Order: sequence, then structure tokens, then C-alpha cells
Amino acid sequence: MTIRRRLLGACLLLGLAALPGRAEAVAPPAPAPAVLVVPPEAQPGPAFSVEAATQAYLAQIPPTARARSDAYFEGGYWLILWDFLVGAAISVLLLTRGWSAKLRDRAERLTRFRFLQTMLYWAQYLVLTYVLAFPLAAFEGFFREHRYGLATQSFAAWLGDEAKGLAVAIVLGGLAVAWLFAIARRLARTWWIWGALASLVVVVIGVLIAPVFLQPLFNTPKKLSDPRLTAPILSLARANGIPVQDVYEIDASKQTNRMSANVSGFAGTMRITLNDNLIRRGAPEEIQAVMGHEMGHYVLNHIAKLLLFMLVVIVSMFALLRWALDRALARWGGAWGIRGVADPAVLPLVVLVASSFFFVLTPVMNTYIRVQEHEADLYGVAASRQPDGFALAAIHLAEYRKMSPTPLEEFLFYDHPSGYNRIHRAMEWKAENQQLFARPVPAPKE
Repeated sequence: MTIRRRLLGACLLLGLAALPGRAEAVAPPAPAPAVLVVPPEAQPGPAFSVEAATQAYLAQIPPTARARSDAYFEGGYWLILWDFLVGAAISVLLLTRGWSAKLRDRAERLTRFRFLQTMLYWAQYLVLTYVLAFPLAAFEGFFREHRYGLATQSFAAWLGDEAKGLAVAIVLGGLAVAWLFAIARRLARTWWIWGALASLVVVVIGVLIAPVFLQPLFNTPKKLSDPRLTAPILSLARANGIPVQDVYEIDASKQTNRMSANVSGFAGTMRITLNDNLIRRGAPEEIQAVMGHEMGHYVLNHIAKLLLFMLVVIVSMFALLRWALDRALARWGGAWGIRGVADPAVLPLVVLVASSFFFVLTPVMNTYIRVQEHEADLYGVAASRQPDGFALAAIHLAEYRKMSPTPLEEFLFYDHPSGYNRIHRAMEWKAENQQLFARPVPAPKE
């Protein structure tokens, strides 16, 4: 779990400033029709135009809805900055006020075992930073989502999910952090290399256990039994070499109106999951296109490739961390009460350096993921043969994404291709495969 770090009232005002204009109340989205309706401009034929078909789909989005989604997504640009600044401010506060050293001292009084001391420090650190960040976290995660009609939870239910997430972070995060500090104690010269490898192992374990052990803490998965939905999905899975026997549904509608699906896990934990919003609101062709996209991630080995990419990123970050910690501790470590890189009290400084690294790397990370998403888009349309279903899915995503950003916006802030580009590419595929959609010409009567 990633807990966003924000300060109290001042940062809440910064977050509010990220919303240009006033959003109107939004009615719950209506279910999609059982049959996909293709605009006349997108019908196959000799005069088929990729651009005209794309614009016909974009025209299905009401101007007010498009303005609302643009405002929501553009506000998110600023929140990237505010999250970084607030996290940095909290880290500086914990270091300069000596709070981090006091948390360590309290943990040492409670037990003499260093591994447990680190876990106790982590629990205190996580609770303290969460409390400091809570007002803006509530704004960003609850009030802002409701303002734009994307959330369905009551505040009490949202708090319940936050509490569960915090508990998971305390336990699992505590084990991971204690392991990393144990490495730093035992391998004083090469801790940054082994720490990077250990961090990647933690990421892999998270991917492995998330669909089976973590997701059920927040949503109830159940097997889909409707053959009208499962038969085409499982057929698509078999055709693409995905070893699954069942399709799962999760009750995401108790938290959000967003539609999603995924193919997650490894080996025995692998599963295909649709959220109930997609089932309720998506036309059959749309569901097949979305699942084709998700299966594309599996077939194209995107998880393995992403892990290799993350290995390079994490090793680079740990190399920076080693350089930065050596210099910062030599200059300010005594004043902050930090004994060295193996002291848990150094954690706010680690977070400050790591968050700065990933903030600067935001366009790079977004570009890598966006390229993978583009590849999965192309694979999904070709595998499902549902370009119009894919276009409809892109329109549904427009409820919280800006459809037509500038190239610079897309490069800096988008971890998925823009809605315009996704529809345009789907129509390009359709233009090159019109024979698949042509109506059969009846044989002449004798």
C-alpha cells in the first residue's frame, strides 16, 4: 500500500487549488445496452475513414461530461506535485524535530531484538505520517472522488478500507523494512546492492499474493457462472495460452463507478477478474475487448519485462540512496540523532531521497508503462476482433481521463495512451480488417 504524505491545512488548500472550476453533481452511470451500437461513420465500407470514425465515437461524450473529466484529470497533474512536496515536508519535519530518533528510542525500550525494533519503529512511523497526511488524503481519496461522481462509498466505509490498508502496511511493510535494515546491518559496504535485489523480491511477492490474499480484504471475489460472459472470455484465454479455468468478479461498485478488469498473479495464483461495473455497464463486445487487452499483458510477458525494468530503476535508486545518505548523515546525522544507514531512524531520509528520485523519473516511468499499455491495446483488439468494443471502453475511461491531451501532457502525465489515440488505433485496425465486419452478400437465386 502506498500512503500519500501530505501536511495538514495548508496542503489541503493546495489540493483544493488543483481543481479548476466547480464540478457538478453526477448521476450514477446507466447500464450499457446489450448490443453495441456502431456510429454510421464507423461502419465498414469503401468510404471508411479512420479519423471520421474516431471523431464519431468522441462525439458520443457529452460536452459537460468531457469538461468534467478534463478538469478531474488536469487536477491530478497538480496532485502529483503536492503529494511529492507534502511527503518531503513530512520527512524533513520528522528529521529536524528529532521525532524519528524518538520513535527509534521508544522501540528500543520495548524490545532488545533489532528485527522487532525495526518493525515497532515502522508501525509508529506509518501511523504518525498517516495522521499528519490524513486531511489531504481524505480530500484526494474521498471528497474529490465524490465531487466528480466517481466514488460510491460512505465516509465510514472509506475509513474502514483505509484502516485495513494501514494494518496490511504495518504488518507486511514492517517485515519488508525490517529485512532491508537487517541487510544494511550485516552488509555495511554492499547493502545498497543487496537491498535493491531484496526490494525486487518484495515486489514479486506482492504481485504473487495480491489477487488471492490481499484483494479479498477489500472486495469479495466470486466465480462468474453466466456462460454468456464466461464462455467467450475463457475461449479467448485458451486461444491465447492463458492457463485459467474460471473467471472472477469483484464487487468494486461498493467503492467506485470505474470499470476495470485484470489478469493477475503467477502460476497457482493466476486469475481473470472483472469488476462488477464492467459487467453491469459494458456491452459484451466491450468486455471481450477489455479482456483481450488484459490478456495481452500476460501473453506479451509484460509483468516479467516490467520487473526487469524495475530492477534497473531500483538499483539506480539504491545507488543514489547510498551516495545521498553518506553525505547527508556526515553533515546532519548527529543533529538528527541518526547513528548510520542501519539505524531505523534514517527512514524519513530514505523516503525523502526515494520520493525525489521517483518524482523526477515520473515521465520515464509513465512512458514505459504507456508503451506496454499501447502494446496490450494492439494485441487486445487483434485477439478479440472487437475494435468498436474497445472504442466504447475508451469512452467509459473518459469519465476520469482527458481524452485529447497535448503531446507534452501525454508524455509527462499519462501512464496509458490517451482516449483519442486508443480509439484512433482501434479504427486503424478496423480499416485494415474490414473484411471481418462486412455483411455476407446473399447468393443469387437460380
